[in-house]
Amino acid sequence: MSRVLIDTHVLLWWLADDPSLSPLARETIADPATTPLVSLASVWEIAIKRSLGRLTAPDELPDAIAAAGFTSLPVAAAHAWEVRNLPFHHRDPFDRLLIAQALVERLPVVTADPGFGAYGVAIRW
Repeated sequence: MSRVLIDTHVLLWWLADDPSLSPLARETIADPATTPLVSLASVWEIAIKRSLGRLTAPDELPDAIAAAGFTSLPVAAAHAWEVRNLPFHHRDPFDRLLIAQALVERLPVVTADPGFGAYGVAIRW
């Protein structure tokens, strides 16, 4: 079974059945042999941006994530500490943490953000 890290926008697009998702992203997430992981950093990011009125998300986001078959990826000290090694190709702190998690856990990332590739992270889009 393979694991993939789901970027925040991909999570929201999946939950909303948004046509912005690429066919490969949909196929990767839907594949029964794949374990899609959602970082708790993404949940935190969505909570902050929703409270600021910058995006919409389900009222019961954690339940929606579980119902969609995603597995939570906690933020470990090793993930947070890895951020110190990242060059500043990407300035968004949430994306930087996702990149660090992908590097530490050796995970490909399902994302439309080409900036992740600058860190040597495998992208599935």
